[in-house]
Amino acid sequence: MLLCKWSFVCSYARLVLDTPNFQGNAVVNYTEREIPYTRILEHKHFEMFGDAVYACPKTVVSREFPTEWKPGMEPFYPVNDAKNSALYAKYKELADREPRVVFGGRLAEYKYYDMAPVVRRAQVHPQRPRARQQGGAFPPGPRARGTASP
Repeated sequence: MLLCKWSFVCSYARLVLDTPNFQGNAVVNYTEREIPYTRILEHKHFEMFGDAVYACPKTVVSREFPTEWKPGMEPFYPVNDAKNSALYAKYKELADREPRVVFGGRLAEYKYYDMAPVVRRAQVHPQRPRARQQGGAFPPGPRARGTASP
């Protein structure tokens, strides 16, 4: 079995800091060549806002470092060259022959997604199986791998 190539995964260095607010945001991206990490995540900002941030005297941050992908690691970024695009097209052709399965997400579509497009695609994809179901193509029940039934 041939596999499409992935370029990078991310490794993380997590730190607990003695400050209630390290960067003021959940995610700050770094693009400077001299900085070895690509972003810092401050986890509490995903769930706490305003004064609630300061009620907790410590914070947890993760620095995200790009790492070369090796088999067995979770892939993040596809290699979009002619060879891998052609191989993906063959896999997509096979997947399209499966009428009772919806393949989705970055691994199924060989793409890297920002979160906004992921949410949009998740909102659109469930309509496709429902439309098929209403037409009698398959019985009710789970139809997508890795997702819950609508």
